[in-house]
Amino acid sequence: MKSILVIGLGRFGNHLLHKFYDLGDEVMAVDVNEEKVQAAMPYATSAKIGDCTKMDTLRSLGVKNFDICFVCIGEGFQNSLEITSLLHEMGAKRVISKANTEIHAKFLLRNGADEVTYPERDSAQKLATRCSVDNIFDFIELTKDTAIYEIPILESWEGKSIVKIDARRKYRINILAVKNGTSIQALPGAEYVFNPDDHIIILGQNADVEKLLKKMD
Repeated sequence: MKSILVIGLGRFGNHLLHKFYDLGDEVMAVDVNEEKVQAAMPYATSAKIGDCTKMDTLRSLGVKNFDICFVCIGEGFQNSLEITSLLHEMGAKRVISKANTEIHAKFLLRNGADEVTYPERDSAQKLATRCSVDNIFDFIELTKDTAIYEIPILESWEGKSIVKIDARRKYRINILAVKNGTSIQALPGAEYVFNPDDHIIILGQNADVEKLLKKMD
């Protein structure tokens, strides 16, 4: 269980709050808007109304006690930058700040952010990839050349085992799991035999996965 500070309860901050709540982590939620703080209270270990651009407000939170501090300010980049810088100065263990542009990201990284996240951009890229190519059910980009995909199996794989199709050598992919409906078998053994409705969750180079997907057309 981790201790998390979420500053800013817009859409992204709320998504984080709810997910950490589901994972059982301890979360303090902070925003200047009283209504947003009230709405967050059922999902937060503690919640506070406060302006985190003020050092006294941040001091009162005890930022050093959190494993991760998220700066999720949606509007007003100057505020995001100030809060990120103050968290760093006050000894926060890890600061992850939301960025809207590459320029914002550069300034945030120079001023105390350990990591930046682009929720809108990443969500758009993931949606575009999933919708533009048939047979991609989910997609997680790891690098510009490598990703994890959820795709269906080839028809020719039905009734054959993993060792029989020799996916790593023939298709240059690693099968991380097999999914059938809501059932997921992680790291299936070499003797696993594919069923017609199986999906596979694979790790591979984008170019190699594209070649595999073309065989499904």
